[in-house]
Amino acid sequence: MVATRTAVVVVGAGPAGLTLANLLRRAGIACVLLEEQSRAFIEQRPRAGFIEEWAVRGLEERGLGEQLVAKAPRHEKFEFRFAGRRHTFNYGHVTGQRHFVYPQQLLVTDLVAQYTGEAVFEVSDVRLHDLTSASPAVTFRTAGGEHRIDCDFVAGCDGARGVTQGHFPAESTVKAHHDYGIGWLALLAEAPPSADGVLFGIHPRGFGAHMARTPDVTRFYLQTAEGETEADWPDERVWEELQARLAVPDGPITEGRLIEKRILDMHNYVVEPMSHGRLHLAGESAHLVAPIAAKGMNLALHDAFLLADAFQAHYAGDPSRLAGYSAACLPLVWQYQEFSLWLSDVFHQTAATAENPFLARIAEARMRRLLGSPAAAAAFAELYIGSNADL
Repeated sequence: MVATRTAVVVVGAGPAGLTLANLLRRAGIACVLLEEQSRAFIEQRPRAGFIEEWAVRGLEERGLGEQLVAKAPRHEKFEFRFAGRRHTFNYGHVTGQRHFVYPQQLLVTDLVAQYTGEAVFEVSDVRLHDLTSASPAVTFRTAGGEHRIDCDFVAGCDGARGVTQGHFPAESTVKAHHDYGIGWLALLAEAPPSADGVLFGIHPRGFGAHMARTPDVTRFYLQTAEGETEADWPDERVWEELQARLAVPDGPITEGRLIEKRILDMHNYVVEPMSHGRLHLAGESAHLVAPIAAKGMNLALHDAFLLADAFQAHYAGDPSRLAGYSAACLPLVWQYQEFSLWLSDVFHQTAATAENPFLARIAEARMRRLLGSPAAAAAFAELYIGSNADL
């Protein structure tokens, strides 16, 4: 077994792990980054990419956002399609902030390229040891054999299916979970966008969404029933439902060849606290937010900023920031969870017409208030763009 030592072992090379590792290196704190997949895989794996302006500015201020700011399109409005009509919602006008559209794989590619520390890809059998001692360790395997890294701390940034979350003891950890009871069919189509930006279709047949990706490729989502699989959605049915849920008389949906089709389960969870001994979680290791409100990558960056600041304070002689890391993260986590749950009701309950007409009418009433009340619109816009996120 090859044994080495570092200050922080970062497990997982997603947005949280890569941002944290970069910031630690820039602060002169030694770290090693471990990733189960290959570098090519994480740089090519398609993922969503709506980044809120506060998160972009946080990357920019820390020297990590140059490519993003230079290349990413900006969105400051979207369109509800409800009751057969268009309803443009200009949240940029209300908040003065925008979304930057930058798919996660592009951000990951940027962050890998900027990282100057040690990174080990294609690791397996990652195990954490002695987390409640002053000398934790991480062991793992590569094609070259077995390895051990002794360290001061471990940062668990390996996502919902990673190993680090499993090291939290059940007797002192709460994993709060919510299942929406529906799915989303995620689609990529070789078709020009039917609108400049995002369309949200609120319809009795179910929710639908359109998101421009490139001049020739469009992302779509369709609400699906619990238990449905991709096999239940042949191409003909997909286009029939997209036209029904998203098209309006003066705004048809452009069709094309479907190149991706996968069902996403809609559920949320939060691990609380986000720290155990010398292990601190960040990103989806600590909390999962269904893609309903496009909050996941933003929360991952928020965690990484706070955890990097806490590690820097610790090595400068102030341990209080690290001790308070979980408490500092969780208010925004829960705020975004609450908004995701509220937005789900708006998006999905209109489809409950037959099963529960009461909830369907409540959802319609919420939509009318959102479209008709400036005060309601302002409150929604603030949460949608995250303009009250506190760094």
